[in-house]
Amino acid sequence: MQCRLCSDRLPLGPRPVFTGSPTARLRLIGQAPGRRAHLAGIPFADASGDRLRAWMGVEKAIFYDAARIAVTPMGFCYPGSGNGGDKLPDPICARTWQARLQAALPHVGLTLLVGGLAQKAYLPAFTDVTAAVSAWRRHQGDMVPLPHPSWHNNRWLKLNPWFEEEMLPVLRQRIAALLAS
Repeated sequence: MQCRLCSDRLPLGPRPVFTGSPTARLRLIGQAPGRRAHLAGIPFADASGDRLRAWMGVEKAIFYDAARIAVTPMGFCYPGSGNGGDKLPDPICARTWQARLQAALPHVGLTLLVGGLAQKAYLPAFTDVTAAVSAWRRHQGDMVPLPHPSWHNNRWLKLNPWFEEEMLPVLRQRIAALLAS
């Protein structure tokens, strides 16, 4: 929480936004908190969070239970916006914290890679989000890629109906079983 590695490049200043506990069974790795999440100090505190929780089949109380679910983005602070969306977080954040978080979360049985930045870091063999997510049947291990739940991806969702029709029911079952154990 005291990290200030890139504070000189953050338009709203540093405010690391993440959750987690050594007991967490599920981990979400996204890009970085958006403006609303930064202001609230709560990850996915926006419409994207509502959509993500619906995709996962979990209520807010479970989603924000750090003993069950860790939310550890590639960048912990809001990086600002530009060119029609949020900027990418400074890579120093991921280089500094991702391996440490992996070690600090020994009971994670499933990691959701939310969006392209996390997928490039953890599934580098895939060239884009569609390629990574469409290979969901091959991701029966501990990493599952998802598109970002932003409204910016509504077109992607329409072009890929298999995601909601085939993949999400299986994912919800995996999450429910994991969180029940």
